[in-house]
Amino acid sequence: MRKIILFDDESRDQLLPLVYTKPTCELRCGILTIREKWEIYLNAKASFITQDYLTEKYSIDISSDNLIINGALLPNPGIAKLILGLKQNEAILCQGELLAARLNEQQFNLLNNEEPIDEINGIEIGENDGYIKIKHLWEIFQYNGAEIKADFELITRHRKSQECSSSNQIIGNGELFIEEGARVECAILNTNDGPIYIGKNAEVMEGSIIRGPFALCENGVVKMGAKIYGNTTLGPYCKAGGELNNVVMSGFSSKGHDGFLGNSVIGEWCNFGADSNNSNLKNNYAEVKLWNYKLEKFEKTGLQFCGLIMGDHSKCGINTMFNTGTVIGVNCNIYGAGFPRNFVPSFSWGGSGGYKLYQIDKALETAEKVMLRRDKNLDQTEQDILKHIYEISSTYRGNLQ
Repeated sequence: MRKIILFDDESRDQLLPLVYTKPTCELRCGILTIREKWEIYLNAKASFITQDYLTEKYSIDISSDNLIINGALLPNPGIAKLILGLKQNEAILCQGELLAARLNEQQFNLLNNEEPIDEINGIEIGENDGYIKIKHLWEIFQYNGAEIKADFELITRHRKSQECSSSNQIIGNGELFIEEGARVECAILNTNDGPIYIGKNAEVMEGSIIRGPFALCENGVVKMGAKIYGNTTLGPYCKAGGELNNVVMSGFSSKGHDGFLGNSVIGEWCNFGADSNNSNLKNNYAEVKLWNYKLEKFEKTGLQFCGLIMGDHSKCGINTMFNTGTVIGVNCNIYGAGFPRNFVPSFSWGGSGGYKLYQIDKALETAEKVMLRRDKNLDQTEQDILKHIYEISSTYRGNLQ
C-alpha cells in the first residue's frame, strides 16, 4: 500500500520559532494545516520526516511504495494530480529543489540517509507552474486569504451548511458555511470579498463584525463586538476579541479582549492580556525587517505591513505593545511598559525593562495548567520536546539568568 510522507527540508529553520514544536506541514494556512490539505487531496493519512527530537510525536510510516512530499508545499489540484501521476523512481524538482518523489523502501532509506539515488527520473517544473512553497514566516499570512478560499471549496463541496439565524445581517452573495453545532447570533457577516467558514461547535457572539475570507475552526470563539477583517483564520479552540486584520492563530490560543492584532501569525497555547496591541506599519512607512533564525540576523521582508510572529506557549500581560516586525520565541512571558525588543528568544521572561531566564520547570508548570483548562495533558513527549527547545535555543538568550 502506498504511503504519504511529508518531509522537512533545509528551509525549515527560516520558519522558526513556529516550527520549533512541530514539522513544517503542521503549520496552518487557510482553514486547514498543510498536512490536512494533503490528506484530503491524496485521500490518505500522512506521516513525517522531521527533526529527531520530534519523531516520538511525529513518527514515520514507510512501505514498499512511498510518495514523499515537501512539507512546506501548499497543495492544489494541479500539483496533486502531478504527484499522483508519478511513476516509481520519478521525482518533481524545481531548480534542483525536491518537491516530491515516488520511491521504494530501499530508495527511501538512501534518501533519508542523504545518500545518492541512482535511476531517479526528474520532472523539472518552473516557479510559475502553479505551485507555492512557504519559505518565509510572513508568507503564512500573505497566502492565508487565498488558502481560505481554496480550503473552503475543498471541504464544503457537495455539503449543506446549517441555516444561518435570522438575527444575523448577511452582506453580499458570497459563500457562508456553518458546521454542525456552531452558534452565530446578531453578527454582521460580509461575504463580498470571500467566504466565511464557521467550524463545528464554534461560536460567534453578538455584535461581531466579520469580513471574508474568514475561518473560525472547530470550537473557536469570536467574542462580543469583535471586528475582524478578511484573510483571518482562528484555529481550533482559539478565542478572539477586539480588532484583527490578516491574522493566523494556529490553535488553542486566546486574544479575548480589546486591542489590535494585524498581519501576524500566532502559535498554539498563546495568550494576550487585555488591550495588548501590535504595530503592523512603521511610522515612516519603510520596509519591515524580521528576525531570521537561519541567517541569525534581521532580513528584509519586502513588506510594508508585517506585524507579530509568536511561538507556542508564549504569553503577554495587559497593555503590551509589540513593535512592527516582532518575533517572539517559544515559552516567553512578556509584560511591562514600553515596547519589547523586535526579537525575543525562547524562554525569556520580561519586557522593555530587561529579561531574565524563564526556568524550564516553571515554564512546564504553566504549560501544564494552561493545557488542563482545555482537557489536554502535557505528557512526557510534549515535555521532552519543550526541554529540547530550551536547550537548543540557549544560544540566543546569551547570559540570561
